Amino acid sequence: MILIMTVEPGFGGQSFMSDMLPKIEQARALAKATGTDIWVQVDGGIDISTIERCASAGANVFVAGSSVYRAEDPGAMVDRLRALASAASTP
Repeated sequence: MILIMTVEPGFGGQSFMSDMLPKIEQARALAKATGTDIWVQVDGGIDISTIERCASAGANVFVAGSSVYRAEDPGAMVDRLRALASAASTP
């Protein structure tokens, strides 16, 4: 697993750093080039407005703490995030 922090580490609820998207793409490209089936995990600022971009860039594991636990219905939020990631994921 490759972990890419998409916020400055330290505390929850921070804004997503979109300048990490190229790193996600690089990690996925490296895995593909080496024939490695590896998980690319993103952690920080993952919500309904960012998960699709991360999945499209090549992430396939998502840490979505604040967006889930602050949701009115956490279970429904998890379902929505999964659907968005699945629809946007790269093959």
